[in-house]
Amino acid sequence: MILPFLVGLGSGLSLIVAIGAQNAFVLRQGIRREHVLPVVLICGLTDALLETLGVAGIGLVIERAPVLLEVVRWGGVAFLVWYAWTAARRAARPEALVAAEGGEPRSLKSVVLACLAITYLNPHVYLDTMVLMGSIGNAQGDPGRWWFAAGGAIASIAWFFVLGYGARALTRFFATPRSWQILDGVVAVIMLVIAARLAFGGI
Repeated sequence: MILPFLVGLGSGLSLIVAIGAQNAFVLRQGIRREHVLPVVLICGLTDALLETLGVAGIGLVIERAPVLLEVVRWGGVAFLVWYAWTAARRAARPEALVAAEGGEPRSLKSVVLACLAITYLNPHVYLDTMVLMGSIGNAQGDPGRWWFAAGGAIASIAWFFVLGYGARALTRFFATPRSWQILDGVVAVIMLVIAARLAFGGI
């Protein structure tokens, strides 16, 4: 069953290793070294769970529930616009940033809530994991689809751990307010682009 496992691993990485709202959030938390473990666990385990549900057949339900996807879609647009605004506001006031930490430290609760919102208010998360990964996984047959799900789950968890903790290598570069200003500016643009794609390009 090594082939379905490798297919799941490759498929999972091909979908997740891309610039997006979730990856940008994890990267920023990793650079700040702020509540990294809960963030990577939420992102990685959520992907693993949704991929498993997709392989189990729940993806078909999501695919046939356009009203549910619309609700998630517009909720995601609203949240991404708000997050872009906060990042842009930070970028406009680099003098307010603390060089060593990239800004005032945030509580675990606020970081977890933001991570959950970015994760669950993005309809692409459901389409990529439950629908697309679920479809590919089910094509592997039994018991191959479960090996596929295992490969996808490992890919997601490993990626977020690498991204979150690997970002620490960039800490020296982000030792000045100017560097954080650039990062927050990029994050703001990414969030707005994704929000615009959700709002005007469908899901």
